[in-house]
Amino acid sequence: MFCPKCGSILVNKKGKLVCSSCGESAKQGKIKESGKKTTKKSVAVMKEEPEVHPKTRAECSKCGNKEAFFWTVQTRSADEPPTRFYKCTKCGHIWREYS
Repeated sequence: MFCPKCGSILVNKKGKLVCSSCGESAKQGKIKESGKKTTKKSVAVMKEEPEVHPKTRAECSKCGNKEAFFWTVQTRSADEPPTRFYKCTKCGHIWREYS
C-alpha cells in the first residue's frame, strides 16, 4: 500500500502500516505477519551425471585428491563474478570458490 499523504510505500511497524517518509499511518486495519522468518542459504548441487560437468585440477581439502568436477553459478548480483563450485572426483566433497 501507499501513503495517502505523500505516496511513499507504507511499511509494517508493530502491526500497523506507517509511511517511511512522512510518518503518516494508514487507516486500513493492521497487518499480521504469519509464519516464522527464516533465512535459508542454498547451495547448488551437482546432478548425479558426472560426465555433464568438466574436470579440472583442484585439490580436495578432505582427501587430497587433485582432480574435481566444476561448474559456475551466478549466486550474487549480475555485476559480480559467478561462484565456482567443485566436487571431488574421489570422495564427492563439494566446495566453492569466489572470484
